[in-house]
Amino acid sequence: MKSRNEALFERARAAIPGGVNSPVRAYRGVGGTPPFLVRGAGSRVWDADGKAYIDYVGSWGPLIAGHAHRAVLEAVQAAARDGLSFGAPTEREVQLAELLKELVPTLELVRLVSSGTEATMTALRLARGYTGRSLVVKFEGCYHGHADSLLVKAGSGALTLGSPDSAGVPSEIASCTLVLPYNDADALKRAFERSGKAIAAIIVEPIAGNMNLVVPDRDFLETARRLCSEHGSVLIFDEVMTGFRVALGGAQARFGVRPDLTTLGKVIGGGMPVGALGGRREIMERLAPLGPVYQAGTLSGSPVAVAAGLATLEIVRAPGFFERVSAETLHLVQGLTAAARARGIVFCAQNVGAMFGMYFRSAPPASYGEVMQCDKSAFTRFFHEMLARGIYFAPSAYEAGFVSSAHTRADIEETLAAADAAFAALARG
Repeated sequence: MKSRNEALFERARAAIPGGVNSPVRAYRGVGGTPPFLVRGAGSRVWDADGKAYIDYVGSWGPLIAGHAHRAVLEAVQAAARDGLSFGAPTEREVQLAELLKELVPTLELVRLVSSGTEATMTALRLARGYTGRSLVVKFEGCYHGHADSLLVKAGSGALTLGSPDSAGVPSEIASCTLVLPYNDADALKRAFERSGKAIAAIIVEPIAGNMNLVVPDRDFLETARRLCSEHGSVLIFDEVMTGFRVALGGAQARFGVRPDLTTLGKVIGGGMPVGALGGRREIMERLAPLGPVYQAGTLSGSPVAVAAGLATLEIVRAPGFFERVSAETLHLVQGLTAAARARGIVFCAQNVGAMFGMYFRSAPPASYGEVMQCDKSAFTRFFHEMLARGIYFAPSAYEAGFVSSAHTRADIEETLAAADAAFAALARG
C-alpha cells in the first residue's frame, strides 16, 4: 500500500513538471520520494504520513525564528485582515526599508521586490545602467537566482541535477558573464587586467551557500572591493542567504567589506516572498522613477509579506540573539564531526553564524572544485539514514543547512544521536 507521501508525489507528477515547483525539492540528487510537509512548529515539521522531523532546511533559510513563531503569525494575521494586496504604497514597506537601512549601514536607499532572484536580476541591470558596461563577473558554484545571465556554472539545484548551465539561455546572454573560481584573488586580478574597462559588476555570495557552505578568504573579498573601486565597477554582495543569518549586519559586517549594492531575501520575508536590493544613493537613484533603469513589481512590498519580515527582524535584533543561535549551530557541527571521527568516517562540518555545511571530505572546501571532490554517494546514504531517524536535511550535497532560534540543545543532542547511528551504518558498508 502506498504511503500518503507516495500517493501525493504520484498525483504531483501528473500535474506539475517533475512533481515539484522548484528543482531542489525533487530528491533526484538523493533518490526516493520527497516528504510532503503539512505543518511546522518551532524546530519541527510533519509530513503527510504524520512523521515528525527536526528541520535543518527552514524553508531554505528564512525561518531563523523557527516555524510558526507566534509574533510572526500575529503580524501576518493583522496585516491580512487589512487586505492582502494593494499595488500601492503602504506604511509597512516604508518601515521595512527604514529598518533595513538601520541594520545594514551600506543601504542608503532600498527597493523592495518579491524574491531573491528579482533582487539580483535588478541589481545587475542597475549596475549595467549605472556604468554603461555589459560584462558581469560571477564565480563558479555561486547561485544568484534563475535569471538568464546568471545560470552559468551556477550552484544549488543546478549542481544537484548535474547541469550547471540551463537550456534556453542564449549564448549571446551567457557571453556577458565571466565565470571565475571562487576564492581566487589572482584570477580576479587577471580578469580586471584584461577586461576591467568592460566590467560592470562583480556579483558574489560573500559566504557561498549554494555549493554547500564555502567560507571566503578575506583577501578574496578585499581584492574584489579594491578592483571595483579602481576600475569603476559595482561590487554586489548577494546576501539573500547570508543576510541576518551570519550576523545582524550580514556577511559584510562580519568581514568589514563594504559592497556598492546588496541583495537580500529569505530572512527579511520571515517565510514569505520578499526580496530587496539597496546600496549607494548615487547608484540606487538610477532606478525608475528617478532614473532610466526600469524595474517594477505589482506585488513588491506586499503588506502581508512585509509584516512577516518586520516581525522577524525585530526578533533577530534582540540582544544576544545571534550569540545564542550561533552557539547551538557550533555545537551541532562539532558534534557531527566528532561522531564521524569516532566511527572512522571521512567527514567534517563547519558553521558561520546560523548557517552550516557538512562535507564528506577531510577538510572544508574552499572552492567549487574542492566541493566537487566530496563523496556524494556517502552523503546520499547519510541523508537517508538521517531522514529515516527523523532528521530533515536538504536533499543535496550542495546546500548549506540552517539552525533556528527554536532549535534547543535537546534537538541538537537528538540529532547527534541519530548521526552517530547513521555514521555507524555507513561504517558497516
